[in-house]
Amino acid sequence: MRLDRFNPANIRVRNHGSGGGGFPGGGGGKLGCGTIVIALIAALVFGVDPGQMLGTLEGMQQGAPVEREPAGGQSAEEICGQNQYALESCNALSSLNQTWEPLFRQAGIGFEQPTLNFYEGGTRSGCGAAQSAMGPFYCPADQGIYIDTSFYDQLARQLGAQGDFARYYVMAHEYGHHIQKLVGLADQVRSAQAQNPSQANSLQVRMELQADCYAGVWAGRNRQLIERGDMEEGLQAASAIGDDTLQRNAGQSVNPESFTHGSSAQRMQWLRKGLETGNDEECDTFSDLRR
Repeated sequence: MRLDRFNPANIRVRNHGSGGGGFPGGGGGKLGCGTIVIALIAALVFGVDPGQMLGTLEGMQQGAPVEREPAGGQSAEEICGQNQYALESCNALSSLNQTWEPLFRQAGIGFEQPTLNFYEGGTRSGCGAAQSAMGPFYCPADQGIYIDTSFYDQLARQLGAQGDFARYYVMAHEYGHHIQKLVGLADQVRSAQAQNPSQANSLQVRMELQADCYAGVWAGRNRQLIERGDMEEGLQAASAIGDDTLQRNAGQSVNPESFTHGSSAQRMQWLRKGLETGNDEECDTFSDLRR
């Protein structure tokens, strides 16, 4: 995808460097919204115990906000120029901002750009401590997208999701969670999950599939920048991180009741819908609940 180089004045980025991070407390329960990879991907790729990851993600989602690390005085040029993956992420962030902000303006809804946070190994977010084994995630408490760019090497090697568009899909998916936060949907879903824990996973799946669709909408609205093979790269990435595929690859039986992000077929379906329509109104994964 031929994205323009980012404009430093129009993006918010921070570099957290390296750190221990550490897992916060918490045990069991549902996954917090915003992570593109679930506990199974951590078990498959990084050798992390899934039970530990479940506690980690719940702790991040429900933990009290904490102060983030200082930016260290680095400019956006320095932060985004630290490696090729960081540059791609900044270019994607700039494009996502330029795509979504006018849509919010047209709808009369207040818009605030998310902050893109780079880190190595571990860090602290507004949702608590994090480690790179968790994969990229969005923290609603500080409206930040967090990425350890070494994840992209793992995405290509272990999951076979290669190409720049696969990486852009990751960014656009996390940005989709930011959209959900801004329009108030994320808070509504968390409230519904708390009131009806038995439906927590199914509601989470709808959140994740909608974020996939929003990722497709961004690409669909920038169709003139798409190159040959991009759509296939994105769909391959969506398929590779479907819950059923991850469970099979981890040597487990496929258990739809444990899904938190949707099957490979569902993720491909909603990403494709966004790509083909370029219309965020087509991304209502909750419509059948209102009938």
